[in-house]
Amino acid sequence: MLRVLVGQTGVGVVLAAVFWVFFGHVAGYSALLGSLTCVIPNAFLALRLVVPRRDPGAEALIRAAYIGELGKLALTVLMFSLVFVLVRPLAAVPLFTGFIGAQLVTFAGLLLRDEQGQDGKTSKTNGE
Repeated sequence: MLRVLVGQTGVGVVLAAVFWVFFGHVAGYSALLGSLTCVIPNAFLALRLVVPRRDPGAEALIRAAYIGELGKLALTVLMFSLVFVLVRPLAAVPLFTGFIGAQLVTFAGLLLRDEQGQDGKTSKTNGE
C-alpha cells in the first residue's frame, strides 16, 4: 500500500511539474490538487485497513474496509468540492489529469501484484 501511495504522489508531482513548465502555474497547481484529491482519500483507506483492531477476525477487517471505502468516497467528494469552491483560478483539464494519473497508479500496482503471483513468487503453502 505504501508503494502505491508513494507512486501516486510521485506521479502527481511529475504531472504538476510538466503542466507547470508547459502551461503555467495555474495548470501546475491544478494538476497537483487533482493528484492530492486522489492520494489523501487513498491514504485514509490504507490507514483504515492497517490500523490494529480489537477484533482481529475477518468480519472486523471487512467492516474496516467498508468504512474505509465510504470514507474515501466522502473525502474525494469533499476535496473536489473544496477545490472547485475555494481555488481560483483553476484549470479543469490538469486537475482531472492529475486525479486520473494518480488513480492509474493504483491499477498499475494491482497489475504488478498479479504478475508477481503468476511468476510463482508467492507461496501456496498457506504458511506451512
